Amino acid sequence: MSADYVLETRNLIKEFKGFTAVDDVNLKVERGTIHALIGPNGAGKTTVFNLLTKFLTPTTGTILFNGEDITSMKSAAIARKGIVRSFQISAVFPHLSVLENVRIALQRKEGNSFHFWKSEKVLDKLNDRALELLDEVGLKDYANAITVDLPYGRKRALEIATTLALDPEMLLLDEPTQGMGHEDVGVVADLIKKVSANRTILMVEHNLHVVAKLADKITVLQRGAILTEGTYETVSQDPQVREAYMGVEADDEVANAIAAESAAEKEAKA
Repeated sequence: MSADYVLETRNLIKEFKGFTAVDDVNLKVERGTIHALIGPNGAGKTTVFNLLTKFLTPTTGTILFNGEDITSMKSAAIARKGIVRSFQISAVFPHLSVLENVRIALQRKEGNSFHFWKSEKVLDKLNDRALELLDEVGLKDYANAITVDLPYGRKRALEIATTLALDPEMLLLDEPTQGMGHEDVGVVADLIKKVSANRTILMVEHNLHVVAKLADKITVLQRGAILTEGTYETVSQDPQVREAYMGVEADDEVANAIAAESAAEKEAKA
């Protein structure tokens, strides 16, 4: 029986004035899985995300969601279809409360996001659902806190809650643990695993420990093209993957040490 793919790209190409940033990418994301997109800096990972969510238009190629061609759709239409994306920088309203941030996201589904003249009491009916979402991401006790006062890891958890408020079928997470300390990384990784129930997640992530813990399947990009795909055990032993990350071939011990050091440096600089 063939796999059930929620998202597919066929011969996806993006060129910028003669430079090919995404080169003939055929990506298949199986429904109900966590799929990681990894690769060295400049491999084209975020460009692929921008193509999938139509922040960029493909030069050529096709994007399918649930078998429907969405290549020519606008970003808002794709979001309404059920593909919702987070960004590398936490996107929350810093001077609103945690609860208010989630209510704003819930308003989008109500279709009254811009009815500024209505009484705030109209939004009270959204409180129960907002609190459910906050509970799901471990933030219920912080509902009345002002968002700017939250530690960075909890801001990322709040962003996931606002994303879930849109009731997505598929989540695209762009560097969800970037800039976090070790403790926050573990908390957010556990959260991603928790919210993946009954959803599909495609994530770009530099932290290979997170990828190893979460991903059912990994696609490795290099210079805009797919280098290899498979489980973490498969791709981590691939000599081409090691060379793409490190520039040289190395034995297991050296490869693991360099990969860990590289990940730590990237987190420190973020």
